[in-house]
Amino acid sequence: MSLKKSIIQLIKFFAFLIAGISLLWLAFRNINFSGLGQKIIHADYKWLVLSIIFATLAYISRARRWVLLIRPLGYNPSFKNTFNAMMTGYLANMALPRIGEITRCIALGKKEKIPTGQLFGTVIIERTVDMLSLLIITFIMLLIKGHLLGSFLVKNALEPFTGKIKAASGSALILWIIILASILLISYLIFVYRKNLRKIRFFAKMFDISKGVVTGLKTITSLREKGEFLFHTGFIWLNYALMSWIVVFTLESTSHLTFSDGFLLLVIGSLAMSAPVQSGLGAFHFIISRGLNGLYGVSLEDGLAYALISHESQLIYGAILGFIAFYLLVKKDRIKLTINGQNQNSVDLP
Repeated sequence: MSLKKSIIQLIKFFAFLIAGISLLWLAFRNINFSGLGQKIIHADYKWLVLSIIFATLAYISRARRWVLLIRPLGYNPSFKNTFNAMMTGYLANMALPRIGEITRCIALGKKEKIPTGQLFGTVIIERTVDMLSLLIITFIMLLIKGHLLGSFLVKNALEPFTGKIKAASGSALILWIIILASILLISYLIFVYRKNLRKIRFFAKMFDISKGVVTGLKTITSLREKGEFLFHTGFIWLNYALMSWIVVFTLESTSHLTFSDGFLLLVIGSLAMSAPVQSGLGAFHFIISRGLNGLYGVSLEDGLAYALISHESQLIYGAILGFIAFYLLVKKDRIKLTINGQNQNSVDLP
């Protein structure tokens, strides 16, 4: 890798790390650490065994689903190598957000002699399906838990924003006219200047994502094992929800939450994990603790205790699996992980 690219990667690493640490500070400021420590010490950790089992099932199912996406390319990678490449990618994400997607494609491509570019295409399809799955789950949660989400969003997001505009305009009617007019104006400008907007990097990326969603859906319909693919997609997200829910029983203050609440925690947690920081560092702790507090009246200390137990247990387990997977991938081969044609890492183990 060139010196310039190395410096850019280093800057990105520390920028994301600083952002994560800042969010951690926001999450933990004004918290009684002595009380928080007692809650963590006296937590019932036997429930984490089930959480880890659900995580393992999700990992296995996700690896199998990736194999199903690769087969139409004319390749049939082994489950072992696919799983190890995927877990190596998760490990890489702990260092730099999103780099894991590149890493796992390169690792599997080198191991199974599959063109890396074609593997990137399968990852785009995979992410498209996951995005749609999360949107469906979110929609269902809005139907089931709409009263909770509605009051939480109104109190914490809408009221502070509209209150300022209302105070400035002096009328609720004028406020809603302004909001409606703004939406219509923005929609009109996007439609009229859509060709010019493509020249702007952000909008070009949004258009590409939209195109990727359509392409991904077309690809899924052409799969031979459509039923198995859909089964694994549902199974993955079911286990993610179970992972989120089962941890509530480690603390007495959250043990009353139901299975449907687990899906709601999954939605909130997924939003946090999408933040551009290493493994949701800080973002998960901040959003989950505030969500539990705002939605269910759980104290911030208890919410942070839940966030710490849930996040750190999965982080440690994922890191252990990632290191083992990485070792198994390279123990007999010399694998050079490259990014944009440049050597990123070279490993030579006996």
